[in-house]
Amino acid sequence: MTKIENDTQYRWALQRVEELLPHVKDDTPLTDPYSMELELLSGLVADYSDEHFAIGEPSLVDMLKLRMYEMGLTQVALSKLLGINPSRICEYLSGKREPTLKQARIMSQKLNIDPAIVLGV
Repeated sequence: MTKIENDTQYRWALQRVEELLPHVKDDTPLTDPYSMELELLSGLVADYSDEHFAIGEPSLVDMLKLRMYEMGLTQVALSKLLGINPSRICEYLSGKREPTLKQARIMSQKLNIDPAIVLGV
C-alpha cells in the first residue's frame, strides 16, 4: 500500500497504529518490526489526514477572538492595548475591514500573532 485510498483503510490503519503504540517505546530500536510498522502506518495515516481532514490557516478574526479570550480582553480593552479606535476593532472582528500595515505590525507584536495571518498572506 503506497497510500490510504479510502475511509475503511484509514480506520484500519488508525486502529493498527493504536495497537502498535504500546509495543514501541522511546528506546525501541528503529529496526524493531513494531517500530518499522508504526513508522510506515503513521506516515500513511498522517498523509490521509492532511488530505481529507485538513484545518485551514486561521483568519485574523479567529486569531483576534482567540487572543481576546486567552488574555481576558473585551473589545474596549483590546482597542486600548493596541491603541486602535474601538469602532475599528469592531470592523476587524466582523471581517468588514483589514488593518493597515502599521496596525498589523502592532497586532502582530502585542498579540503575538504571525504577521502572515494578520496580513492575510
